[in-house]
Amino acid sequence: MSIEVSNISKSYGTQKALDNISFKVEKGEIVGFLGPNGAGKSTLMKILTTYLTADEGTAAVNGHDVSGDQKAVQQSVGYLPEHNPLYLDLYIREYLAFNAEVYKTPKKRIDEVIELTGLTPESHKKIGQLSKGYRQRVGLANALLHNPDVLILDEPTTGLDPNQLVEIRNVIRNVGKDKTVFLSTHIMQEVEAICDRVIIIDHGKIVTDKKLTNLKEQKEQIIEVEFDFKVEAQLIATIPGLVSYKNIHDMTWELVFAAADDMRPAVFDFASANGLRTLQLNQKNKNLESIFRDVTGK
Repeated sequence: MSIEVSNISKSYGTQKALDNISFKVEKGEIVGFLGPNGAGKSTLMKILTTYLTADEGTAAVNGHDVSGDQKAVQQSVGYLPEHNPLYLDLYIREYLAFNAEVYKTPKKRIDEVIELTGLTPESHKKIGQLSKGYRQRVGLANALLHNPDVLILDEPTTGLDPNQLVEIRNVIRNVGKDKTVFLSTHIMQEVEAICDRVIIIDHGKIVTDKKLTNLKEQKEQIIEVEFDFKVEAQLIATIPGLVSYKNIHDMTWELVFAAADDMRPAVFDFASANGLRTLQLNQKNKNLESIFRDVTGK
């Protein structure tokens, strides 16, 4: 087991940041750790990387207890914090060489991580001369420098443009083939593109922990329909199997059904029976963003 968290709680004064959190992450999983601002994500990541101590509960990384075996945990983990701390006056290679010395990592690894994170074109520059996106790459290169078994990445794609997002996404996916990756982000498309599993936290508690494929299985079917005339809500409510409905705009309605079968024929029949025509009739899938909003109430 790469990460084990058991009944972890952490408070800041009277505010409870984490409330009895438990989960396990298998080797090779890429897990998205999501939640609203202030939900406790960064606090848990700091506990897993030994920067903070939990008030209650236990946690282990690669079998090493985060409280009793801190040095072994630090050797096992590559950590990119949300606010990436860098020495802006150092050159990229100089900064990585300094950290390679700390980790007692062979110097040849510097060239490997520079190439892996796409830093080669900028590798002759001081960190202070880099864009925010390239500074994130330096942080990621540093996290990979000692070839850790577990990567803990707090908002790793902050400040990246769309092209850089694709490149870093590929880097994370590639390293995830033989490492465990535990990442936090607010970009839902990145989670859908990279992760195998999603853990969603809200007010310090886990509200969802599922494989991404299972999370997106449709329990509800959403159909968007546009009629050629205005329809009263009372009439819409007579459609069989309807769970809820919402008038989006004028003659356009969003209809929610609790059914596995395609309900578009039922909507079409309803229109025909009431002398209406359907100008548009589309089935919509729930994406991760809508699921996130559902479980966090946001």
